[in-house]
Formats: sequence, structure tokens, C-alpha cells
Amino acid sequence: MVQRTTVVFPEDLLNKLRQMAHDRGISFAALLREAAEEKARSYRPKAKSFGLGASGKKGIARRASDLYRPDPWRS
Repeated sequence: MVQRTTVVFPEDLLNKLRQMAHDRGISFAALLREAAEEKARSYRPKAKSFGLGASGKKGIARRASDLYRPDPWRS
């Protein structure tokens, strides 16, 4: 199903896009569909976390001082 929509562009961008469509011999609408499809294909949602959070292991925060040993020369 195809739906109609309205998009507002700055005049200079609109003129460039119209010229691109004309140069390529395609309709303005076809050019916009191509651009939108390309953008949608390259879309990658950002990760909601970067591995932070529950590890499933208990007590790690309480044992942090046991797990971390600074280099002796830093003391």
C-alpha cells in the first residue's frame, strides 16, 4: 500500500533534489523514495546498554577491593 505524505524542505534543498531527479530522468517522488529506502536500509538502532547491569554474579561490587590490586609502584 502506498500512502501520500507532505514533507517541507528548505527551498535550496528542494531545488537541488528537483535538479537531481531531472538529471537522472526520474520523478521527484521516485528520487525521494530511493533516498528514504537507502536511509531505512542503513538504519541501525542504538544499543540500549553496553553490557552494563546485572551480570548474574552476586557480590562482585562488594568484592571489588579483593579483585583490584593496584600496581606496587603506584602505592
